[in-house]
Amino acid sequence: MAPKSTSDDHWLIGARRCVSPNFNDRPAQTSISLLVIHNISLPPGEFGGADIERLFTNSLDTRAHPFYAELEGLEVSAHAYIRRDGELVQFVPLNRRAWHAGQSFFEGRENCNDFSIGIELEGADDIPYTQAQYDVLATLTRTLMQAYPDILPRRIVGHSDIAPERKTDPGPAFDWAYYKSLIGA
Repeated sequence: MAPKSTSDDHWLIGARRCVSPNFNDRPAQTSISLLVIHNISLPPGEFGGADIERLFTNSLDTRAHPFYAELEGLEVSAHAYIRRDGELVQFVPLNRRAWHAGQSFFEGRENCNDFSIGIELEGADDIPYTQAQYDVLATLTRTLMQAYPDILPRRIVGHSDIAPERKTDPGPAFDWAYYKSLIGA
């Protein structure tokens, strides 16, 4: 379900809450001015299930799949996650710093987690995203741009844009032109 607004406590109305411990306070007087779009699938290239939620809540059984061994001890999160069917899940209040970008850089500033909101799409770089995901992402983006007016269309980026040496997501399968048309940019 796509959110129509945010509540006073910075949770998206209409999103399912799945609270992550992996967040902290943003630096004082920091304006939220960047939206970062990611993708994730666990195991890689497989969709469905609850392992992404388990990863973001530090409850992933790293013995459940060979790939998961490299995730042992990892503490990461995103503000929100959009499943293939369009379900929206929120992990971190929007005014807090989720741990999604890692080492990153945008317009002369490091540590993009300080001033960004991170949205994960259930997907992979080379697998097309669903219409439901685009619809929810577009509504969510408009909601965020209204709530945080410093998020301008030119300040909506992929993880690959802020960490090009490390990341490739949301990948070539993400249709930026279509998404931008949905948000009127």
